[in-house]
Amino acid sequence: MDARPLPPRFETWFASRGWRPRAHQLALVDKLSQGHSTLLIAPTGAGKTLAGFLPTLVELEARERPAPGSAGAAAYRGVHTLYISPLKALAVDIARNLEAPVSEMGLDLRLETRTGDTPTHKRQRQKTNPPDILLTTPEQIALLLSDPQAQALFSGLRTVILDELHALVTSKRGDLLALGLARLRRLAPGLRTIGLSATVANPEELRAYLVDQPDPETRALADLVEITGGAEPDITILHSRDRIPWAGHSARYALQDMYDLIKAHRVTLLFVNTRSQAEAVFQDLWRINEDTLPIALHHGSLDVGQRRRVEAAMAAGQLRAVVATSSLDMGIDWGDIDLVVNIGAPKGASRLAQRIGRANHRMDEPSKAVLVPANRFEVLECQAALAASRQGDQDTPPLRKGALDVLAQHILGLACGAPLDPDETFAEIRATQTYRHLTRETFDRVLDFVATGGYALRSYDRYAKLKAGPDGLLRISHPKIAQQYRLNVGTIVEAPMLKVRLVRSRAAGRKAPLGRGGRVLGEIEEWFIEQLNHGDTFLFGGEVVRFEALLENEAYVSRTASDTPMIPSYMGGKFPLSTYLAKSVRHMLATRSLWSSLPDQVREWLELQELKSRLPEEEALLVETFPRAGKHYMVCYPFEGRLAHQTLGMLLTKRLERLGMRPLGFVANDYALAIWGLSDLSLAISDNRVSLNALFDEDILGDDLDAWLADSSLLKRTFRNCAVISGLIERRHPGQEKNGRQVTVSSDLIYDVLRSHQPDHILLEATWNDAAEGLLDISRLSQLLARIRGRITHTGLPRVSPLSVPVLLEIGREPVYGEALDSLLADASDDLVMEALGQ
Repeated sequence: MDARPLPPRFETWFASRGWRPRAHQLALVDKLSQGHSTLLIAPTGAGKTLAGFLPTLVELEARERPAPGSAGAAAYRGVHTLYISPLKALAVDIARNLEAPVSEMGLDLRLETRTGDTPTHKRQRQKTNPPDILLTTPEQIALLLSDPQAQALFSGLRTVILDELHALVTSKRGDLLALGLARLRRLAPGLRTIGLSATVANPEELRAYLVDQPDPETRALADLVEITGGAEPDITILHSRDRIPWAGHSARYALQDMYDLIKAHRVTLLFVNTRSQAEAVFQDLWRINEDTLPIALHHGSLDVGQRRRVEAAMAAGQLRAVVATSSLDMGIDWGDIDLVVNIGAPKGASRLAQRIGRANHRMDEPSKAVLVPANRFEVLECQAALAASRQGDQDTPPLRKGALDVLAQHILGLACGAPLDPDETFAEIRATQTYRHLTRETFDRVLDFVATGGYALRSYDRYAKLKAGPDGLLRISHPKIAQQYRLNVGTIVEAPMLKVRLVRSRAAGRKAPLGRGGRVLGEIEEWFIEQLNHGDTFLFGGEVVRFEALLENEAYVSRTASDTPMIPSYMGGKFPLSTYLAKSVRHMLATRSLWSSLPDQVREWLELQELKSRLPEEEALLVETFPRAGKHYMVCYPFEGRLAHQTLGMLLTKRLERLGMRPLGFVANDYALAIWGLSDLSLAISDNRVSLNALFDEDILGDDLDAWLADSSLLKRTFRNCAVISGLIERRHPGQEKNGRQVTVSSDLIYDVLRSHQPDHILLEATWNDAAEGLLDISRLSQLLARIRGRITHTGLPRVSPLSVPVLLEIGREPVYGEALDSLLADASDDLVMEALGQ
């Protein structure tokens, strides 16, 4: 059946642009008109965003104005459509692009953005005079639902558009959003949802996320509109003339090559994986920018004003290049970008597809991208990502099981907005795909925790947040509870941040106080500033600044010049190597016929490994042992990502201690794991005092894991995050904010109390779930141990192997920054290579 034509003014508008409505755009209008929630999967440049908004624009154009004061008058100017984005920059960009068709068609509607950057007075006004279309984030939905006006605000809501849905649903933000959607469906029966994505590995999971799940045994699915095709991206791997480093992440060896690429293109977007890397690359490019090309920097810690100026300059075509983190890797529609440079390995096929889609952003034109591996293992990973792109493979993570600390936050938020009925709330939450297997017993434990803090904490008034009324409904115990909830809402627990404020430098020897009032450059992590002394220099916002003072929650800095500034490093920020690429890298190593596409120096490295030792097999585990500098080393190559390797290293060290092997330490990267100690591991393995099959047995995830966790601080750190998200510990209070040390002390004290007096506390369960799925990557490690069972190959060597050089370079690495680090790594790698060659 052919889709119905669009209203005349829409057809006229498309014709004026030289366009025709695409089939998937018309299909979405039809699906929504029938009340069907729908997932649209389409390649970059296919007009997904316009397709998502088209049903809303058509409906708003056709609505009739109610008489002033009539029953429908309030809904007429209520929120008709929510657009929810994982990025603040994306919401702002979409609003800017949507204003053009709305204005050109003369549509009588209002659209606005609402993010953490939106001024407070505007957010307050939006609740009493809401726009027709509100572009926002999951955190703002939670805030609005905690308001007593939520019923009135959303009673006329018809549509929710979820952009880059694959990125929203794989974190705790996705859990919070799923719970918010469940409440929106209750406030606005008949609500339809639209999911938009270009990179989906399992469409059924996202289709289930978009609709109610009334039956835990049968999964309901939204409709699916899928568009294939589009121009195949033009992706190459940079083959620099310079030597590719054995280790490191800076890619500084290819700096001139990257600058030459910028000069050869109109607009280049350079993606890096961390904020500290963004600062360093930007500074390096400026240092060699002989042509004074306009190059900008964009990452999440910069002041919102600076980020918006960069985005506006990019949209206006005033920049030749932008160095960015994931703050710009989704959805941004800047058609003038003709090249994407990905510095470092992309860590996943879907992430690569997402990033390269920023170039050209038109379905019928190929996106052009260059991958710049930072070290030799990353060459293999980039090659695997390139092969995945050519085959159209995706590796987005599977849908999460809903987190319990997020559930606690949501329950408190609902109670802040209206009296809470436990039975109705449980049924509402169970109707989400994310929490469909939640048991009533677990729900009641979470509810009791929110209301009283749980058995071990219920005697403290501060944790009594809900109380039951005569009608059996739960209400907040004091109005300040709602105020504190709104100050602390959200699931992103960043390291404690300080504002970076630019001031004039103190004169030498001057003790007068620094003046206030300089502009804020952005935010930086508290722990980094605490390491600095007065006068230390570091990179921030693309310039070199000098640390002057720390006053309250602000770091005062002045502009300066320095050849050796430090680079702020940020907690987290490293992407785990995806399962798909890990398997592909193992396949490449084991398949000589694929080596022809590798640079000569990388191919020669692998041939040298084959000569001196052996190469890892695709489904097996290679373990090498060798002596070096009075110690004995064991290096294995699982290729399962840094998180899983670090956990395995901790557990293997425990087992080796029990076996009397006297281990001294371990180090891991995305590809390999090295453990060293005082006992001869080669001899112990050869005379069967150490069995590798027993050492890597899956039971290591039982008592060994429990014993190690009991002695480690990892669970305490994880508990801190869960305590903040659940509302047990508030970071912010009206007029004040706890620093990181205060939050840590508070959470550590509570953790010790719960471990001693209520070890089955719901928040300790949430902490264990988080650690297993996140920091420890238990599921990934479990799959690894099952894969290698009975397939472990040991090679005893007289010296270091070529393949082990990169992971050995990680040992004892000092936090040295800039060119000094590259120089040290180069010298150390030369020494290790000579050892591997027996010279």
